[in-house]
Amino acid sequence: METVSRFESRRAEQLVETTAPPQTDAARMLAVTASYLLSEDGRKASLLSGGNGRALQELVIQVPANRLHLVAVDAQGRARLKLRPRFELNGDQRVVRIDAPPTYDTPPSIEDLFREAGRNHQLEHAFHAEHSAARHVEREADRQRRGEVAEAFLKEPQQRPLRRPTPNPQRCHLDTKYGRLVFDVRSDEGDARLVPPEAYKRFRADLRARSEAKQRETAAQIASHEEKKRAIADWIAEFGTPQQQARHAAGVLPMQEVLEAMADQAFAAGDSFERYPFDGAARLQQRLRQLPQHAQVAVNPTDLKIFGTDAVTATEAQWMLVQRLQAAFADATVTLRQHRIAWKGDSEAPTLTMYGVIVTLKVGPFDLRREYAAPEE
Repeated sequence: METVSRFESRRAEQLVETTAPPQTDAARMLAVTASYLLSEDGRKASLLSGGNGRALQELVIQVPANRLHLVAVDAQGRARLKLRPRFELNGDQRVVRIDAPPTYDTPPSIEDLFREAGRNHQLEHAFHAEHSAARHVEREADRQRRGEVAEAFLKEPQQRPLRRPTPNPQRCHLDTKYGRLVFDVRSDEGDARLVPPEAYKRFRADLRARSEAKQRETAAQIASHEEKKRAIADWIAEFGTPQQQARHAAGVLPMQEVLEAMADQAFAAGDSFERYPFDGAARLQQRLRQLPQHAQVAVNPTDLKIFGTDAVTATEAQWMLVQRLQAAFADATVTLRQHRIAWKGDSEAPTLTMYGVIVTLKVGPFDLRREYAAPEE
């Protein structure tokens, strides 16, 4: 029994001597880089105290494990004291983020840097809390806006999505009073989730409607052209010259020639009236050459800008002409027109105003027009 007792005593002593005492967290240290700025006064103080006097100061300090909350470690394993970015309270007592290290007028002590890092750490939490609350409020407001827009869109069948980008059953864009909003079935909820499929349905319906309307318009144009071809064929067979009939049979008779001939026949009752002269270039040139600065000007038809409108007033002579033409063409539409002719070469140059009376007759599928000269004011 004594032998066993002595053995246990020696074993206990050996364990006490060979086992190192556990190291506490407070005793463990981490080398951390602290970066800060010195003002001009601070740089002077640094030089006076034997420092390098640089604006950006970096030094390595030992931070105990119980203060590691004041340290940030990047993806490359570099440990830095939390001095940048720094957080401060503005005039509205809101925390703002400043992407710059603190600036000192005198070189700070290690404890000064720890206090700055601690203050930064606290304000950073407040900053993120404020922004988190603001984002929550913004998300809630956005959800309400989207719900309001979605409800109105679903209730009003006349509303349509934007055509670009092209809507699809999962995603669409709407132009709203809040600006352009994107709706997506994968991220939206409630009524907002129903918008993309409904928008796509309306978009496809509009495409079909436009296609059908275009087909009807094309069919109407083809039918109108065929009717005009038949009318021309009938007119040529009855009134055309043998030479015109031969060219028509060969398919080489210009339609414009036939229309001119039809107009000559339809407006035969107006042969005693003077036709409107399309000589605005010559007349404007004659007027401009009366001015010294334009004495040698040459005006071509391509140099003209012509503004034609229905006349709002009529002289006695002009109104008399309108009545005479209306009597000559009882079934026609007779309109007094005013043509203001300007020269492109000089916007300040005088303009020329000419008057004409346009007579429009309906002959079969054609609207034939002829313009007659009207007296000037």
